[in-house]
Amino acid sequence: MDKVDELYKDYFHDVYLYIRSLSADEHLAEDITQETFFRAMKSVDNFRGDCDIRVWLCQIAKNLLYTHGKKCGRFTGEEVPETLPDSKTSIEDMVADGEQSMEIHRVLHTLSEPYKEVFTLRVFGELSFRQIGDIFGKTESWARVSFHRAKLKIIEELEVQK
Repeated sequence: MDKVDELYKDYFHDVYLYIRSLSADEHLAEDITQETFFRAMKSVDNFRGDCDIRVWLCQIAKNLLYTHGKKCGRFTGEEVPETLPDSKTSIEDMVADGEQSMEIHRVLHTLSEPYKEVFTLRVFGELSFRQIGDIFGKTESWARVSFHRAKLKIIEELEVQK
């Protein structure tokens, strides 16, 4: 049971944030995250170790979210969407606006690594998540999560400056 307690303590927040970003529903994210660790507990001894444990947990969580979505009729496609539609202006649209672009650049330079570089490679370098993951020696999922976190940090900082 120590393995599961350690996994829970170390990765609960990461898995929760990942599912929260996909679902946009904090209660659903909590439920899916709890179920993820329940499933992980049942199969932790079968974990082969051919990927990062965080990736394994996020994959379990994503599959649970997808299954839940299919049951509720929310997702009809083959995959969980990469991002959910946002009623606000996207960060990419803000970069296109000259004045807002300068503000984003100012905030971007205050970010810590790897967020700064992942954001830059994705938005300005127009690299795929797979390419970004390869540059860092990480997975495509890691690149997606890092980019998403960078966007959230930038948006949060921009809102503080208003």
